[in-house]
Amino acid sequence: MAEQIRPETLRERLKDHNTLLVDVRTPAEFREVHVQGAINVPLDRLDPAEFAGREGVCVICRSGGRGGKAQQALLETGVAGVANVEGGTLACEAAGLQLARGKKTISLERQVRISAGSLVLTGVVLGAAVHPAWLGLAGFVGAGLVFSGVTDTCGMAMVLARMPWNQVSGSCATQSKGSAA
Repeated sequence: MAEQIRPETLRERLKDHNTLLVDVRTPAEFREVHVQGAINVPLDRLDPAEFAGREGVCVICRSGGRGGKAQQALLETGVAGVANVEGGTLACEAAGLQLARGKKTISLERQVRISAGSLVLTGVVLGAAVHPAWLGLAGFVGAGLVFSGVTDTCGMAMVLARMPWNQVSGSCATQSKGSAA
């Protein structure tokens, strides 16, 4: 069974310098706020082979979902003892863990809601004003949202995560050194 740890447990583990905290959010999300000492390896760029033989790996994201996916990928490739931080960065902030803060950004979840809503609205307006075939756009986005909810994967989020505004110049693996990366 996959290990879930609470932020308080993470605080204790981070005192052990052998613990590696891997934040799997986008570089822009990481730059905005992250637990002090974390490194950033976005979920879509996670290569489990890089962690082979490593012990003491904890994964974290915003609220736990992407961290769970990263944990599963690492466990499936033989990385032992990977823990996912329950509740993610939000829970760590609530628990008073030391955070590094930088430039504010719109969360990936909000970007998906804005994009999906805009596409549905555009499809409906164009369907009423131009041609009914445009209603297919709204239907396509709706079907994508249902698929996303059922499978817990989101194609739109994967595309948005690769957009330039969600990237940070420099390496995709960024180490926190006491200030925001």
